[in-house]
Order: sequence, then structure tokens, then C-alpha cells
Amino acid sequence: MNGMHDMGGMDGFGPIRREDNEPVFHADWERRMFALASAIPFAVPMSDDHFRQEIERVAPATYLKSDYYELWYRAHMALLQQRGVIEHGRPEGTKPLAAETVMAAIGAGASTRMPADGITARFAVGDRVTARNIHPSGHTRLPRYARGRSGVIDADRGVFSFADSNARGDGPCPQHLYTVAFAGEALWGEDAGNDTVYLDLWESYLDPATR
Repeated sequence: MNGMHDMGGMDGFGPIRREDNEPVFHADWERRMFALASAIPFAVPMSDDHFRQEIERVAPATYLKSDYYELWYRAHMALLQQRGVIEHGRPEGTKPLAAETVMAAIGAGASTRMPADGITARFAVGDRVTARNIHPSGHTRLPRYARGRSGVIDADRGVFSFADSNARGDGPCPQHLYTVAFAGEALWGEDAGNDTVYLDLWESYLDPATR
């Protein structure tokens, strides 16, 4: 969706001020929110795509004045309410992740890559492609500043669940995910100089470049 969260290329928000020796968390509640966010999906069916979609639904004025982990809190509260957890408790048959095992689960990592059997890549490294000029009402990982712009396939990352479809509840719709290199000038105009921006984009976002 076209919301305040999609801020790439926007200006007028002032300088980014770096904090010397910035801590990982600025308050204990942020630490707890991080742990909860890591544990909740083990007990309640949800994915990163659902989480991101809920952050995008936060009202623009609230989004701009909210801290990073406050947005996490708002998104998870909405998801838990939608799934009836806050009113009715944890779904039957699910097992929560104990607090003392969160760090081990994070350290172990996990790949979301899916089998590529029978899924043919539409593009190859070196192909010129154009990002589609779409304006969906739901979640999308295609930023506004890249829509309608052309770039070059830099890498094929394999097959992954399509975020847009998964967030809608339409299933994973597995497809190839590509790293696409966009010249800064193509995105931002002549003032961008020789910069290059790399975006990981699903096949559904791309068409062959016509020029």
C-alpha cells in the first residue's frame, strides 16, 4: 500500500542524528518487546508479512511519532486481537517459546527459502527489467521510488514465498526472488551521481525492459 511507512526518496524530515555508543535497547520494555516478537509466532500463526502489513496500517500521524519498538507493539497487538488471542487465550495445540530459549532460537536461524522444483525463473542475471507501476491496497515490498524504473538482474536468490500474496491470506505463491541493480540516476535523476541501489524483488514485480 502507499503509506507513510514507504519513505524511500522522501525529504524534508531533517538530518539523521547518530547517537554515539548507542545501546541496542533504550529501555527495558524494548528488550521485552523484541523477545515477545521472537516468541509469539511460535504460539500464534502469523508471519513477517502479516507483521509488516499491520505496521503499514498504523495511522500516518501515529506512525511518525511512534518509536521503532512501539510500532512492533502496535502491530502485534492488532495481530493478537485479530486472532482472538487477547480475548480468548492461546490457540489450542500451540506451544509457546520459553523466554530462556529465545536467544538460542534466534542464534540458530532459519531459512525461508522454498523448493524450486517445477518453478522456472523468468529472468537471468544480466537481464534488463522494469519494476511494475503498481499501487496495491495491501502489503507490498516494491517501494514507490522504484516503480516504473528499469534496472539489471544482479542475482537470482532462489524461490521464496511471495510477501504480497502471503499477507493477503492467499497462500505462499512461491516464485523467484531477484536482486535488481538500479542506477541512482534512474531513480533520483542526474543529481544522484554514480550511486547504485540494490533491491530484492519478486518476479511478480518485474517485466522485461522495453528499452
